Amino acid sequence: MGQFFLFLHAVGAVGMGIYLVMPFLVGRIMQLSSEGQAGFADGLIAANRVAQFCLALQLLTGLFLMTLADYSVLWTTLTLILMVGIGALGGVLTKPLKAIVAAAKAGENASDSIARVRLFSVLLLVLYVAIIFVMQYPHL
Repeated sequence: MGQFFLFLHAVGAVGMGIYLVMPFLVGRIMQLSSEGQAGFADGLIAANRVAQFCLALQLLTGLFLMTLADYSVLWTTLTLILMVGIGALGGVLTKPLKAIVAAAKAGENASDSIARVRLFSVLLLVLYVAIIFVMQYPHL
């Protein structure tokens, strides 16, 4: 049973991999036309939604896997803080992405929303890399 949950945990980690490339993808959005920006931001909304579902999968499988071994309080606390941070930033990221879609459809400038998406995606990248690091050293 533990091996199956470990497999699901790995699938969830791969599903959250969009956060590794999102800052680089968002960097190209200014080069697109307004219709392209709307479509691109809509695609990022869908990718973020998948990553959020994978984060929930990570949380559920991770809680089960934590019962199979003895982990330190520091490691558990860091893991939960990073997971909550990723979930929060991923949720906050949706609003400026939707604002890009709305501004592009209305023919307005979306540079403020694009700047916020760029900031949040970089912060998500940092948190995702941090949680990968913490997962590599479970006995901190």
